[in-house]
Amino acid sequence: MPTQGSILHSPLTRLTSMLHNEKTGGALLLVATVAALVWANSPAGETYTVLRETAVGPDALQLHLTLGQWAADGLLAIFFFVVGLELKQEFVVGSLKRPRVAAIPVIAAVGGVLVPAGIYLAVNVAAADGAVEGWAVPAATDIAFAVTILAVVGSHLPSPLRVFLLTLAVVDDLLAITIIAIGYTDDVSATALALSAVPLAAFGALTRRGVTRWWVLVPLALTTWTLMHASGIHATVAGVLLALTVPVRPARRSTVPSRISTTERGLSGLFAERLQPWSSCVAVPVFAFFAAGVAVGGIDGLRQSFVDPVTIGIVLALVVGKPVGILSATFGMSRLPGMRLDAALRWRDLTGVAILAGIGFTVSLLIGELAFGVGSAREEHVKVGVLSASLLAAVIASSYLAVRNRSYESATTQRNQGKSGATVTLD
Repeated sequence: MPTQGSILHSPLTRLTSMLHNEKTGGALLLVATVAALVWANSPAGETYTVLRETAVGPDALQLHLTLGQWAADGLLAIFFFVVGLELKQEFVVGSLKRPRVAAIPVIAAVGGVLVPAGIYLAVNVAAADGAVEGWAVPAATDIAFAVTILAVVGSHLPSPLRVFLLTLAVVDDLLAITIIAIGYTDDVSATALALSAVPLAAFGALTRRGVTRWWVLVPLALTTWTLMHASGIHATVAGVLLALTVPVRPARRSTVPSRISTTERGLSGLFAERLQPWSSCVAVPVFAFFAAGVAVGGIDGLRQSFVDPVTIGIVLALVVGKPVGILSATFGMSRLPGMRLDAALRWRDLTGVAILAGIGFTVSLLIGELAFGVGSAREEHVKVGVLSASLLAAVIASSYLAVRNRSYESATTQRNQGKSGATVTLD
């Protein structure tokens, strides 16, 4: 018979488990996207625009921003903080620890950035009304959507396939962040940038000593973010830099009083665990809600979008360029001396993951805003291109991987049944 405590705690336990589930974040992201599209294209579409353009915040700190800007600059910093934590863990203790193992998905990510960028540029340079400044829009893979789809349709696929996708997505997000910091920053305030290093260093010093109290760390993180925003560099970069200062391994000793410290585990994993639900279930869906609300304008509006070389370049880059770049880079690296793919990975499965990487949602929309300006006609066309390409890549990849999953499921069933002792082979 369950105790009173177990009855009281079971709903909270189920809620916590649900929020940590990758599928929950993906589902909320999808709901937010659909809600934004429906609202923006409804008779009340103007109210959506008014909400997104409502400005709040203090002018004195250069933080009188619209809600859309707060979502892109503020909430996405949480997302990039978690991404940075995951990336550092992979490099220090995870799948990227051994260079030979890490090299293939890392170079695959590079190929998945360069080839789409090349396709986009080829389309827009050749067009009389092309716009080359959007070349980085198809750079990144949306981690939340891609991992969710793989989790839904790939229950029997090899686990190294998920590791490959995560590594690929995290690395190309890092590349996209670097592109944002270098390519989409106009005027930089050296003073504000230099000052941001002070709270950043303090944050890193305290986390290395085991400090975990939010009232100690959050003000330092917010100060770093505010100064980074004031410097002119996109404020999401602060999230990555803060994450890279957090130790992965537990401290051997701490000089900080025990009431505000912990040395039992690395803080990188602890912070990632605590913030992952806030990132995937709050920050990313809210950003998607404010970023994805493009007023299509009916059939005429869609027609106008799809004759724009910006839209055409994005769709071709994500749907064709991503898989071509990833697979060609993976093939080339795996043929070098000393380099070898995980034995559990098959090229047919990697093909499905490469297509899945064409889902370029969150960061792609962000780069579109930076490249063309929020509310501009070209930025609206970027949204149409990104949403269309991501939907197409998701449908193709999920259908393909579902077939592969059934093949693995069938093989597993045969092995369990032990049919005539025969060796089971996959299609």
